[in-house]
Amino acid sequence: MGALPVELENVYARYAGSEDWIVKDVTLKVDRGEMVVIMGPSGCGKSTLINVIGGLIPHIVAGVVKGKVKVEGIDVLKEGYRAIVGKVGIVYQNPEIQVITRSVFEELAMAPENLGLPRDEIIERVNWALEILGLKGYERRDPQTLSGGEKQLVAIASVLTMQPRILMLDEPTSMLDHEGTRMVLNAINNLRENTEMTVIVVEHRVEWAVEVADRIIVMDQGKIVLEGSPAEVFSREEEVKKFGVRPPSVSEVAYELRARGVDIPVPVRLSEAYKVLSGVLPVDRVEER
Repeated sequence: MGALPVELENVYARYAGSEDWIVKDVTLKVDRGEMVVIMGPSGCGKSTLINVIGGLIPHIVAGVVKGKVKVEGIDVLKEGYRAIVGKVGIVYQNPEIQVITRSVFEELAMAPENLGLPRDEIIERVNWALEILGLKGYERRDPQTLSGGEKQLVAIASVLTMQPRILMLDEPTSMLDHEGTRMVLNAINNLRENTEMTVIVVEHRVEWAVEVADRIIVMDQGKIVLEGSPAEVFSREEEVKKFGVRPPSVSEVAYELRARGVDIPVPVRLSEAYKVLSGVLPVDRVEER
């Protein structure tokens, strides 16, 4: 049995110049091909955790990390950032900081060129990334002329050309409009369905998360406070409310009905809600979507 993609044990992390730990005593294992969505309030340590897993802290960004951080079996704290280059790809919320060239093809070719790959393989990787993200025909486009959503797709594609085993996305839709958000979330869905890549996403759009995630992790004040499948997490009503996580709308309806004495399970998806609620709500006809 091979090494886990991500294995953290009792991890603490803080930035240089700060005395306060941003990540506190986090233990986490991520399985091969798993889709994990990390949620929680601003400042709770989500992005810092991503940067620790990716080896940026303390090797690129000054800071202190304690505990065990293993990625694809590599001791990141000991071996350094370069030991996992090509194995882990990170996409940030602002594509402007990642998209820097004057053509989409050039942007996608840059990372595999830096890996020293032969030209034929670079072209093959670029074409694969363009295809899987729906960007065929964009090769000669200037990224600066693209919409926010299209730029973020280019940023994701540029990471995919390294063919990482782990893809991490840090709030990839936070700076996008509705259409851009739709494009990016659909692209992540497509990766989820058509690759065996391990995907870790920091994202607050809960209705999307419960549809695609194998596991949801909720952080608060640097710690993991809730963890499990979407159904497991949002069935824990008191803890969900305590930590200020917005549950899916259908779960909120179930919470209210349970408070009024209706004993029903808590659905997290619309399809589940139809089955659960159609037997208890006083409606003549409910159409399942």
